[in-house]
Amino acid sequence: MSEKQEKILYIGTHANDHPEKAHLPFVLGNAALAMDIKATVILQANGVYLAQKGFVNHMLAGGGFPPLKKLMEDFLAQGGEIKVCKPCIAERNIDESDLIEKAEVTAGGALNIAAIEADAVLVF
Repeated sequence: MSEKQEKILYIGTHANDHPEKAHLPFVLGNAALAMDIKATVILQANGVYLAQKGFVNHMLAGGGFPPLKKLMEDFLAQGGEIKVCKPCIAERNIDESDLIEKAEVTAGGALNIAAIEADAVLVF
């Protein structure tokens, strides 16, 4: 019988309004993936801007961390998942076609299921 894979869900609610908090889900997510823990970042509120094509190219690095663009690329390359709140992008007039590749649009029900299935949920 195989062991259940541990899962961590990171909810990011910030972008350039708080660069350090915007970096944290991806810093910790990359660490989790390196530890063979499944990591998912769900972007809500202003955090959805991070999934907009080109947005992170111009963000300042926060908290002494590497650039967010690199953190996000590494996160996706390691198999991390990025999910984006559909009502949040609609509120900010962001079209789904303006999102980075591999960003999956989702809504409240899916977030609730992901939280129930996760071993830990962290919000930034």
